[in-house]
Amino acid sequence: MTIIDKLRAAGCVFAEDEARLLTAEARTPAELETMVQRRVDGEPLEVIVGWAEFHGLRIAVEPGVFVPRQRSELLVRHAVTLAGPGAVVLDLCCGTGALGAAIAAELGDIRLYAADIEPAAVRCARKNVAQAGGEVFEGDLYAPLPTSLQGRVDILVVNAPYVPTDSIAMMPPEARDHEPRVALDGGYDGVDVHRRVAAEALHWLAPGGHLLIETGESQAASTAEAMAHNGLTPEVITDEDLYATIVVGARG
Repeated sequence: MTIIDKLRAAGCVFAEDEARLLTAEARTPAELETMVQRRVDGEPLEVIVGWAEFHGLRIAVEPGVFVPRQRSELLVRHAVTLAGPGAVVLDLCCGTGALGAAIAAELGDIRLYAADIEPAAVRCARKNVAQAGGEVFEGDLYAPLPTSLQGRVDILVVNAPYVPTDSIAMMPPEARDHEPRVALDGGYDGVDVHRRVAAEALHWLAPGGHLLIETGESQAASTAEAMAHNGLTPEVITDEDLYATIVVGARG
């Protein structure tokens, strides 16, 4: 049985592409065999090869982290349009730091900060934002950030979990079984973390700053409501090609 046949039998939709990538990344036939078996067993491809392609960048990925999705490029695209020269950008719930790294790659002249509660994610993020001179903090939401950032953040991007708790069991196994629960579980309706982010956003945003949160189509109204309830003016933005929805909250 060929590599493609093994991957296809395991349910890999893009078996040909995955086989080419695994073959290119493996240093020996034995390593290739191990990598293929890991993929057949359901491990995310990005974790196996150690990186994910995101917005033209290779983002370092390791086991136990949330793998960046292409749909999150919608957040990057709108953050770039809103950020001015020298903007202070905060990537909250940063995971691998893909959002911040991509924004920095586009704009260059920004001051980048990031934070996540997962130690493995923080390790990855520090690698991925190093070139941009970004600082990464470990802790729950805003808690680990220096107080000197309060009132200075121009762009606050957030890809917090937004899957309702009862829906996690229906997620693909590579996400459900290999990514941290804290990066997936958004509470009973998927918006618990969004509410917590919005509740403190005004303390951190600069005048004229923006909060951008990736959300689900079903959660968008509740995410927008959380922003409005906490003094921001929300706008829901969707992209059918990316199958992505974000809510942008403006501070007046």
